[in-house]
Order: sequence, then C-alpha cells, then structure tokens
Amino acid sequence: MPWRQLDDDVLLGQFPLRAFAIDFARNVTLLRLRDGRVLIHSTAPFSAQDVEVMRAFGEPCWLVEATRMHDTFARAGCAALPDVPYLTPNESLRGVAAHPLLPPPAAWDGEIDLLPLEGLRGTNEHVFFHRRSRTLVVADSLFHFPAETRGWPRFFAQHVMRLPQLVGMSIFFRLMIRDRAAFEDSMRKVLAWDFDRIVPGHREPIQENARDILRASLSSRGFNS
Repeated sequence: MPWRQLDDDVLLGQFPLRAFAIDFARNVTLLRLRDGRVLIHSTAPFSAQDVEVMRAFGEPCWLVEATRMHDTFARAGCAALPDVPYLTPNESLRGVAAHPLLPPPAAWDGEIDLLPLEGLRGTNEHVFFHRRSRTLVVADSLFHFPAETRGWPRFFAQHVMRLPQLVGMSIFFRLMIRDRAAFEDSMRKVLAWDFDRIVPGHREPIQENARDILRASLSSRGFNS
C-alpha cells in the first residue's frame, strides 16, 4: 500500500510518476478537518483499495489540484471519486470540469489556509496550511529528495535541478518566476504561518524544522523572506 500517516489528521499516499528515467512520485496528501471531512490534495490513478483507505480516514469532500502542472491524473482521479467536487486554479484540467479553487470553501475557515503564489508564469501554484497539524502542503515550489538517493537520480537532482543539498526550489521552478518582488511577498506570507512539516508534491516530506529549511533554501537563492 502506498499510504502512511504523518499525523493524526494527515495521510500521505505516494504513486509512481516517472520522468527522465526517475520516479519523482506523485504525493497525494489528505488533510482532515475536525468534523471528519477530508481535503484530498492532488490526483492519482486511485484503485478501489485506495478509495477504501481514503474513505476509512474520513469523508472525502474536496479533490484539489494546487497547480496547472499537476493534471496528469486528473481524469483517473476524478473517475475514482465521481461524487467529490474537483477544485483547481482554472476551470478545467485535461478536459475535466472543475470548480474554482478561490475563494476557498467556508468549511476550511480556521482549519486550512490557502494562498496563491504570486509572480509566477504558467503554473499558478497555491499552497495549503493545515493549522492543527502544522503542515504546509506545496506542489512544485519545493523538492526534497532523501539523503540516500544515489546514482542518476542524485546526479539529476543536484546538477540538473540544481539542488546540491537535495532540498529546495528547482531551477525549473525558479525559471517560472516573472515578478520576483511579488513572489517574495507571497513567501513571506507563507513563512508567517506556524508550520513544522512540509509535504511537497513529489518525493519525501520534511518532517521537522520545515520552516527553517524553507527559509534557508530561499535565502541561499537570494530571495528576501
């Protein structure tokens, strides 16, 4: 099973997603509200068993795509959960009808904060903060490869993505920043949240000291945060 629990109210599923002969993994993060309703962050080719796991965790009420770049499994994900509203940064992804992500559902008030990252071209990424678990969920604005990564994946992360410490913002994402000041302002708002864990859209979560790691990563690239 690809599922593991990171916190009482946070469940992570990891699904294969290969590119450049590397499994980058698609992370699907479930955030549970106090009343048991669940936000599902990102789509994947969910099996019937995956759906059972998600429904056992709580009541799936929102299926969310946080960026235009994460539509690979939009059709399969929505087909597996046909009764769950699909929320995205734009009206449709891969031809799948969707509801707007903004404004966020009123049910999230006081439990899940949502922030669009300004100053980007093409991606329109949004980030989520689950207050009770102190968990920040992002899409492509941060990568974290495990320290034991070896061979071609390690070379690609360090020398192509330009992540010498295997964690941080890839060169591909940095190239999508068109308004540096607007992006820095968004990141200052993110860093004002009291999070200690980050779940990126791919590979491994950062389980502790995540805010310090994000701040250091931004600083190393010359961003004022």
